[in-house]
Amino acid sequence: MDLLRQSLVCILTLTLLSPTTLSMQFELHSGKMKCISEDIHEKSISVGKYFIVNPNENHPLPDSHKITAKMLSPKWNTLHEAVRVEAGEFSFTAFETGDYFTCISAVDHKPETTLTIDFVWMSGVHSAASKDWSKVPKRSQVKMMELSVKRLFDTVESIHDEMYYLRDREAEMQELNRSTNSKMAWFSFLSLGVCLSVAGLQLWHLKSFFEKKKLI
Repeated sequence: MDLLRQSLVCILTLTLLSPTTLSMQFELHSGKMKCISEDIHEKSISVGKYFIVNPNENHPLPDSHKITAKMLSPKWNTLHEAVRVEAGEFSFTAFETGDYFTCISAVDHKPETTLTIDFVWMSGVHSAASKDWSKVPKRSQVKMMELSVKRLFDTVESIHDEMYYLRDREAEMQELNRSTNSKMAWFSFLSLGVCLSVAGLQLWHLKSFFEKKKLI
């Protein structure tokens, strides 16, 4: 029974801490740019890679097949930049919560060419999961138990931070919904008032017209 419980706890922990992987392949024309955004939590680690798919594997890529890649933080600080390359990799630890952007542009070339880009971005790996615990010396059984306790403590701390982050985001969405509903209610009343005013003006105009024509 204890073994089953421990297995369930391990599965739950791995599920909560599993990273988000964004993998795609897209086409990019010469001189054009494509930006990809990802909402990343603070202290999460992101790694990724990108490369131009070679349409002819038996030959090297032509000079027209070059890209420029740039990664930006939520405050538009440059985290990674590569100019006129065929492939590249990036990795960073998020120092703030928000939307991070990766923009890839194909170099301008005449005649226009179409590049196929393969892009992989894995994010959401917390610092607790990224620690290299294998480098910690294991001198005795006590040390091994202490190591396991520390690792579990960091895992629980990461789950705790993630839960608070999700709760804050839920509160923000609820506040946004309340604000939107309030604005829509005011807009509905305003629209109703405008409609009634227009209807009243039309009735007054028709009444004045009929009185002038001595129809009523």
